[in-house]
Amino acid sequence: MLHPSAVPPALVAKQEALFERLRAPERVLVAFSGGVDSSYLAWAAHAALGDGALAVTAVSASYPAAHRAVAERVVREFGIPHRFIATHEMDSTAYRANQPDRCYHCKSELFDVLGALRDELGFGAVAYGINCDDTGDFRPGHRAADEHGVLSPFLDVALSKAEIRALSRAAGLPTADLPSSACLSSRLPYGTEVTPERLAQVEAGEERLRALGFRQLRVRHHGELARVELDPSELPAAFDPAMARAIVAALKPLGFRFVSLDLEGYRTGALNEVLFVGDFAARR
Repeated sequence: MLHPSAVPPALVAKQEALFERLRAPERVLVAFSGGVDSSYLAWAAHAALGDGALAVTAVSASYPAAHRAVAERVVREFGIPHRFIATHEMDSTAYRANQPDRCYHCKSELFDVLGALRDELGFGAVAYGINCDDTGDFRPGHRAADEHGVLSPFLDVALSKAEIRALSRAAGLPTADLPSSACLSSRLPYGTEVTPERLAQVEAGEERLRALGFRQLRVRHHGELARVELDPSELPAAFDPAMARAIVAALKPLGFRFVSLDLEGYRTGALNEVLFVGDFAARR
């Protein structure tokens, strides 16, 4: 639980409202990736329900090993009941086609699997960690949540990303200041088929860039071209000629012929920018 002085009273009140929302079903499965939002939701559910909350992590080709390591650390350090399950979104031709609704097909598979587990174990509900800031972007996965009756408790109590970080920090969660994260498939432009090989290239590339000292980053896969997005604060380091050579040397052996640096830097929803122009906009 939080120390009363750790966060503003209004935010403490939001957390109490969140606890009440989570207590309503009595037993809750939490979709838990190890990211900022899902880690705080898993912590909050455990704080509200004890062993009546179970954090469940879906493992597939699109789930990075680095995220799994964080998830394992969180549940170990905070004693949160947890299990891994396998999901099979790669079996879906609609998912592999990687159209703008890819996330809908991914979340449909996730919530099918979690729903079956909920029923098997006798839990009352499934919850996931979409927050108020997420509603400003194109989020087809939320449609899947609605269709499956999945709870969105952060929306119910109007929690933003910044507030979730603040509450995570006060709770001592190691995820409080983690960079934003997303599945590996989000690095492939819409229309590029999702394959295990491409996902492995992206994952290895991002691990190599982290080893060079970069923190907030994406390796966008454009066939033979790797487009590197870095946080704007980290761009000056990448412009150093020696570092630029190191980035190229890290990524080319993975199968990329060309390596580019995106001068706009990292930003959330970058791939969704195409949805508002040209053919994609006409199809929305």
